[in-house]
Amino acid sequence: MTLAATTSVAAASVGTTFAASAPAGTTSVAATLLLTAPVAVALATAAGYAVLGWRPATAWAGLVSPATILGCAIVLAVRVPGHGPVTGYGGLARADALSAWILLVIGAVAVLACAASPAYLAAENAAGHTDARGARRYGILVHAFLAAMAVAVLVANLGVLWVAIEATTIVTAFLVGHRRTRASVEAAWKYVVICSAGIALAFLGTILIYYAARQAGISEASALDWPVLVARAHELDPAVTRMGIALVILGFGAKAGLVPLHAWLPDAHSQAPAPVSALMSGVLLAVSFTAILRYKVIADVALGPGFARTLLVGAAVLTLALAAALLLGQRDYKRMLAYSSMEHMSLIALGAAAGSRLATSAVLLHIAGHGLAKSVAFCSSGHILHLRHTTRIGRVRGLLGQAPVLAAAFGLAVLALLGFPPFSLFASELAIARAGFTGPAGLGWATAAALVLVLAAFAAMTVRTAHMLLGPAPGRDGGTTAAVPVRFGAAVWVPLAVGLLACAALGVSDVPLSSLLSTAAAITEGP
Repeated sequence: MTLAATTSVAAASVGTTFAASAPAGTTSVAATLLLTAPVAVALATAAGYAVLGWRPATAWAGLVSPATILGCAIVLAVRVPGHGPVTGYGGLARADALSAWILLVIGAVAVLACAASPAYLAAENAAGHTDARGARRYGILVHAFLAAMAVAVLVANLGVLWVAIEATTIVTAFLVGHRRTRASVEAAWKYVVICSAGIALAFLGTILIYYAARQAGISEASALDWPVLVARAHELDPAVTRMGIALVILGFGAKAGLVPLHAWLPDAHSQAPAPVSALMSGVLLAVSFTAILRYKVIADVALGPGFARTLLVGAAVLTLALAAALLLGQRDYKRMLAYSSMEHMSLIALGAAAGSRLATSAVLLHIAGHGLAKSVAFCSSGHILHLRHTTRIGRVRGLLGQAPVLAAAFGLAVLALLGFPPFSLFASELAIARAGFTGPAGLGWATAAALVLVLAAFAAMTVRTAHMLLGPAPGRDGGTTAAVPVRFGAAVWVPLAVGLLACAALGVSDVPLSSLLSTAAAITEGP
């Protein structure tokens, strides 16, 4: 924890120096360091685990990487709204308000997941599911994963963005198969095959956008530069751009858990280590969807808002319908959380389709709230698995009697995901619904259908969570006699409590972040 605090102070110091020395629209050494630190420290942490391994002396050092990401994100969140984007490396690295917001989410969720990892891996080791070598590999891959996501958020070049998102697929495939059981290896292969197909489609779409840019006279060096493409999107060939945008939305939609290339998500999220599931659901899906938002700005200028809106509405309604149907029949609590991720990504897609300032602000708020709540839910589910040795909902009962702190954390996380106040998802879902009904996009029918499907998902998750939390706890003999309460140490409950408090605080008031949120939402409206 001391290392994490020291890193945050250092990031704030860099930000102070940057604010004092870098005028708007210029690139400074401090700005370059600010854009470099999230990636460099994550890679350095991964290298540290490669050399030193995972052991009690190094386990908590894993907080340095996410703390650096969060610290740099805070500096950017303060700087960018008033002074404009921060650039580095000749414009290749760029952080605008949207980048800063997503980097905040990555940092916050990563802090929770990395703080939960030592206790989780200790329980895995005690149960014989991993060893020192497996924990070492886990540490390397998790921080390489964070580095790849930071790159995806902090680059201006759409080609490098594609490479970074592809890198997340490669790294997380090994994390999904961490336990090396038949189910986890099968899930990892399914994840690789489906997401590789999606990424291949996104690659083809990127090539088409590059071709359209070159045909429009944009230089080779700038043909995939996002600010340049947005500024000159009206010059792009409509037919080529239309094909490129469709392929990009389909391809990156696969990584975001949208139909039709969604089938990897429930298997991967249910088989990955719980903190990794928190990262995949809480931020990987959001990073992938942010790529779609970037391309949507180009599409709205080049083709008008109707084209991308139609694709997103179709994907949103179909994904939500599938998620609600599968939640109604779900019998596995980790898969239940995975299908909940699909539900929330469909709401995010619907909000993005609405396209208004209110809708986009709600989308970004929803991304943050979902990331925090889902990280608590997945980390809690990992401890439930260690406690009950099963992911079957029917075999888990009476958690409140046996492990009240763990049960309360899991139950509150589910309540947050269901949209109960004071958690931020209540405000974001309400704003998305309002934007859908009253906005100029004419999405009243889609919003009404979404509300019906959300109610079905709400009922399914409520019934299954109540079954897990309530009723008599199992006794020592497996019956229903009184069970001895299980107490968890601070390493287990502190990350869960912090995540819930952050989600609730964001729901009560977003005033400290309102300027950043408004500026980030404005970016998606284009020039």
